[in-house]
Amino acid sequence: MTMTASPALDSAIAKARTRLLPFLILMYVLAFIDRANVGFAKNVLQADTGLSDAAFAFGAGIFFVGYALFEVPSNLLMYRFGARIWMSRIMVTWGVVSACTALVDSATSFYVLRTLLGIAEAGFFPGIILFLSNWFPAKTRSQTMGLFYFGFPLALLLGSPVSGLLLDAGNPFGLHPWQWLFVVEGLAASVVGVIAYFYLTDRPGDASWLDADERQALDNALRHEDRQKLAHGPSSVLAALRDSRVLFCSLIYFAVQMSVYGVVFYLPTRIAGLASGGHVGVEVGLLTAIPWIAALIGTFCITRFADRHGHHRRWAAAMLALAALGIAASAMTSSVAVAIAAFCVAAIGFVCVQPLFWTLPTGYLGGAAAAGGIALINSIGNLGGFVAPNLKGLAEHLAGSSRAGMFSLAVVGLIGALLLLTFRFAVASNVNSGSHSVSHRTGPLGERTGH
Repeated sequence: MTMTASPALDSAIAKARTRLLPFLILMYVLAFIDRANVGFAKNVLQADTGLSDAAFAFGAGIFFVGYALFEVPSNLLMYRFGARIWMSRIMVTWGVVSACTALVDSATSFYVLRTLLGIAEAGFFPGIILFLSNWFPAKTRSQTMGLFYFGFPLALLLGSPVSGLLLDAGNPFGLHPWQWLFVVEGLAASVVGVIAYFYLTDRPGDASWLDADERQALDNALRHEDRQKLAHGPSSVLAALRDSRVLFCSLIYFAVQMSVYGVVFYLPTRIAGLASGGHVGVEVGLLTAIPWIAALIGTFCITRFADRHGHHRRWAAAMLALAALGIAASAMTSSVAVAIAAFCVAAIGFVCVQPLFWTLPTGYLGGAAAAGGIALINSIGNLGGFVAPNLKGLAEHLAGSSRAGMFSLAVVGLIGALLLLTFRFAVASNVNSGSHSVSHRTGPLGERTGH
């Protein structure tokens, strides 16, 4: 059973998208730039600080350890205090820590700051997923999350040339270009974090920018979905953390993130090696932006198609398999054009799979269980960001080939696609087909409002 569409509901959803998504995308862009800009700074950072390849790989990945450990507590705190307060806190603190990466002068300081950055940012992404599920009904969730995921390619589409430009700059005030990279991009996040406190609205009932009938229609739709979720999903945080579906989703998301960060951390240096003899500057920044343009187009088209026709799980599996094939192909060529084409295929796959994937756990997790379950999935999944660069390095060492690392990540992606095809859960008959999922609405203090 699904809620009947109404002009008021459609209008509320359209207004919420227009009001919230551009700002959420901006937040995501800054979040991703601040965690991935270390890939652009890699060569010059190592040259100035003496970091070895192994130390860089460990430091790049250790971000995800602190992130994973504090993910669930942070999301529960957001559930308690509301997105407006907690998202502002997250952005301000991570921006400050990211800017402090300019102070790195040894492997130890690199490890410490990357760990602190992970702790500061913990809870951001699952908080956004929870926030979106509390605002947008199931029938539009894949499209909405797909639009939010525009932040992922946009971060690299915009961040690539900006980071390249900063790295090509001189040494104003005696700072190296890589130091300016971290200072400028980190402080930008802190500024947006302050604005978030005044801009975000915790729930539809508080939205003065919606008409009364729009607030009522959206509230009714979310309450209706909440009743379905309460009947079929775990009812508490502990139940969600023990739920076999949550654990299985965590394993799938781990494979997804292995594919994502294995490419993100090494795409700039891979293209630089083929195009400019290893120098990462404006030219390489522009070339590495091309796959993210492809990802924007692919994500927009595929998530809309999935919401209209269903089968989100199958589409997610297909996209992850596509990502794996693109990753493998990128390692098999010495041509810049072919490598960029392969990365385009990979980017379309691993960006599209993520909004499609999140329709699965948000289909049956609600309330505090959603806060805990989504955070657990994201925290375990993001450990893939720690494992990916280390697995890549280990595979290359054991095989004595630079191709082996990317092949190993491709294999992980294919395993994840197979796991998606075997994933089953029962919430309601329309969820099994992948055509719809259900959501939960909560108040700013985490009280249930869907009874």
